[in-house]
Amino acid sequence: MAIKSPKKIKKAGTTIGEKVRDKLRIIILPGFDGMPLYDVLLFFFRGISKGVLAYRSSAIAFNFFLALFPMMLFLFTLIPFVTTPTFQLNLFELLDDVIPSNIFNLLEGTIQEIISRPRNDLLSITFFVGIYFAANGMDAVMEGFNQGYYKGATWSWFRQKTRAILLMLAFSILGLISVSLLMSGKLIIHALESYNLVRGHLVIFLLQSLQWLITISNILLSVSILYYFGQRKDKARSYRFFSAGSILATALFILGSIVLKTYFENFSRYNLLYGSIGTLIILMVWIYYNSLILLIGYELNAAIRRSKLIEERFKN
Repeated sequence: MAIKSPKKIKKAGTTIGEKVRDKLRIIILPGFDGMPLYDVLLFFFRGISKGVLAYRSSAIAFNFFLALFPMMLFLFTLIPFVTTPTFQLNLFELLDDVIPSNIFNLLEGTIQEIISRPRNDLLSITFFVGIYFAANGMDAVMEGFNQGYYKGATWSWFRQKTRAILLMLAFSILGLISVSLLMSGKLIIHALESYNLVRGHLVIFLLQSLQWLITISNILLSVSILYYFGQRKDKARSYRFFSAGSILATALFILGSIVLKTYFENFSRYNLLYGSIGTLIILMVWIYYNSLILLIGYELNAAIRRSKLIEERFKN
């Protein structure tokens, strides 16, 4: 049996690497602005490795953790005034389906107390507290965009704070619309079943799939709004509203939520090790993951713009 020399092995490996690189250079995905996949991946992984991604996502997660409870207090204080008890019950079922059960058990008692005892004074206090901390969370996201490896132009402190408040309000409205669509969709499906207007598991499955498709579209719309309006754009360049980064972030949001929910509910032992504080750890991990995904999607958009800019300079 012949044994290859180290030089031949190295040469074969180089040839395989060159073939993979040549293949990636001719692949152009939709939304990449005509840039080869190889160039985009090169700038993308450089931005990930040198852009202190973990530090930026930790800062975003910390600010969102501070904003979570005041904003939740404000939103759920509104529920008794604008909804029915049936809506509230369906909302609890939705939260149990979407978030890990450990987090839901932590929030359930507080939410139930807020809903069962509506107070106008609490609403007025938490409104300003929730707005302040939620705006800080949104401002942390925008600052995380600004501190990336591929730095761009930034706004003044006042303009960035104003945009953070406007984006936070836009996301609150989109979130309420998404929850309302899910709730009304469930009620419509149950009503159709009770009157025997819908028969067969396939039809019910299609209606439920349509219901979640609308929710996924709302997530995509929210991420696209954040990427499009959460950065100061160069007027000489064009920007996509539905970008490759927003599509990637939406897919990772959904996939990560499913994986984390499955893991924490079936394999995690945080509560056994840390007691009740384990639920807070799970909540922080969940927020950190979502913050990380936001930055990954943004870095993909930045890599596409950077590769296009380098190509234009090379041509000129």
